[in-house]
Amino acid sequence: MTTPLPRSKVQKNQTWNAESVFSSPKAFDKEVKGLLETLPEIKKYQGRLGDNPDIFIKAMDLIEELSKRAAKVQVYATMSSAVDTADQQGAATSGKAMSALAQVGAATAFIDPELLAIGEEKLRQWLANDPRMKLYEHYIDDLFRKQAHVRNAEVEEILGMLRDPFGTVRTTAHMLANADFEFEPARDSKGKKVELTQSTFDAILNSPDREARKTAWENYNDKYFEYKNTLASNLTASIKQNVFNMKVRNFKSSLESTLFNGNVPIEMFHNLLEIFKKKLPLWHKYWQIRRKALGVKSLNPYDVWAPLTTKKHRVPFEKAVDWICEGLAPMGDEYVGVLRKGCLKERWVDWSPNAGKRQGAFSTRVPKDTHPFILMSYTDDIGSVSTLSHELGHSMHAYYGSRAQPMIYYSYPSIIAETASNFSQAMTRAHLLEANPDKYFQIALLEEAMDNFHRYFFIMPTLARFELETHQRIEKGQALTADAMIELMADLFSEGYGGYMNLDRERVGITWGTFTTHLYIDYYSFQYAIGISAANAIAKRILNGTPNAAQDHINFLKAGSSRSPLEVFKIAGVDMTSTQPIEDAFAVLEDYIDRLGVLTGK
Repeated sequence: MTTPLPRSKVQKNQTWNAESVFSSPKAFDKEVKGLLETLPEIKKYQGRLGDNPDIFIKAMDLIEELSKRAAKVQVYATMSSAVDTADQQGAATSGKAMSALAQVGAATAFIDPELLAIGEEKLRQWLANDPRMKLYEHYIDDLFRKQAHVRNAEVEEILGMLRDPFGTVRTTAHMLANADFEFEPARDSKGKKVELTQSTFDAILNSPDREARKTAWENYNDKYFEYKNTLASNLTASIKQNVFNMKVRNFKSSLESTLFNGNVPIEMFHNLLEIFKKKLPLWHKYWQIRRKALGVKSLNPYDVWAPLTTKKHRVPFEKAVDWICEGLAPMGDEYVGVLRKGCLKERWVDWSPNAGKRQGAFSTRVPKDTHPFILMSYTDDIGSVSTLSHELGHSMHAYYGSRAQPMIYYSYPSIIAETASNFSQAMTRAHLLEANPDKYFQIALLEEAMDNFHRYFFIMPTLARFELETHQRIEKGQALTADAMIELMADLFSEGYGGYMNLDRERVGITWGTFTTHLYIDYYSFQYAIGISAANAIAKRILNGTPNAAQDHINFLKAGSSRSPLEVFKIAGVDMTSTQPIEDAFAVLEDYIDRLGVLTGK
């Protein structure tokens, strides 16, 4: 709750190593210029891919190199704007990168339509006769799976060119919330002002001072509510873009379009929401336990993150790294060594809260000659340990995947990514629950667990229900207004609260406006719940001593997108064609709720 530092005052060891990507903004500009000058080289292969395997492989080798360079440009462009959203040079850098990436996408857009025109039979012959083609087998399999939805080269090039202007809608939401919004200060129980920014909001919500929590939550949501019409128009534009892409590619719904592209069965989405609705009484039980533990007559949304004990557990950054490494020790010395070195020597993590830093936390996906990088605001508490562990799960995924796979497979769909991050949290949490039996420490850990499950097994499924309804309305040609979106969101939360939480309909209803990343990535939110389900199943295998379980998980991380998501899950020993992992994850949640009820009831 202290005043955040200006970016210029943050110590270097608390910042990420941007200079390891490009030594200076001038070096970045030079690389962007060189990248764009290389694009005519790939166009030379247009119309020639079917000549023979040599031509095809040369073209793919060039795309591999272009993709590596584009990925580095993207990572660097993210860095300066993320740590200081008011930095105009950072904003310009981000704009240059978006434009360059769109041009790369447009220049390479002819590949898939041309391969489809060559025909599956000819490409299968190449696969059978030329060992060099084996690398591209999954790529070709997936391409012909999507065949009915790939347009001709001219249309694909236009769609590639649209990525830049379409991406501006997401950027607008990001800049509005992170660069332009100035929040009224919160006030604590003594009437003292508490500075409220994107980087301090979470820390205030975790404060024992209820008045500080209340005023922070109200002032934060009031700012979004003030701009409800702008935010609603912007989100509606994003949804319309999704529906446009759905129609261009001949899908029946935007949900089908998004999940088909990621090779995720549509039943997985609906199964999750059905199980979530069935399990809502678990959350109703938790609200009652939390109200009693806090000793309040009624529970409010800003009480969800309140500490249940007055005993604080200060955890410096270096100690957090130690705990995470101890929790992940079953993964082996190499895994732990890479993680520790990344945090303490190679500066993977930009962790100091500072003025202008964007909200939330993230980890970048990178080519193998670049470190993965994490942005967060570390505040020396158990919640920060959890966030760091989560993002390091992403980083280790990026590390292993980028070193094991070529660029066409090195990345991975979100449904896979959220497994690696939640796995890291589950392992860290299990270690700490076992290592320290102190009642108050146990309560703090279980609170961390509930914060995690609240986000991924309550907030995200609720957002997914909101997404489905808003997309369906646009698909039917219905209007979306700010008030209609607020009412829908408030109704969904009302069902989740079950009458055990005071419902401030306007402030709860504007929740959709505060998610300026998740709701601008089509049907992203539900994938968190799938990820945490698979993560707990993998952690259970390792903690139960299942032979080779740790190596199975490393192989899972290395797989990238070289197989379908369901096949990649199977590498880790998890069957996500079944609803059992989701049911089991809710059983873990129920155990945490029961344990917390016992500890706080004593």
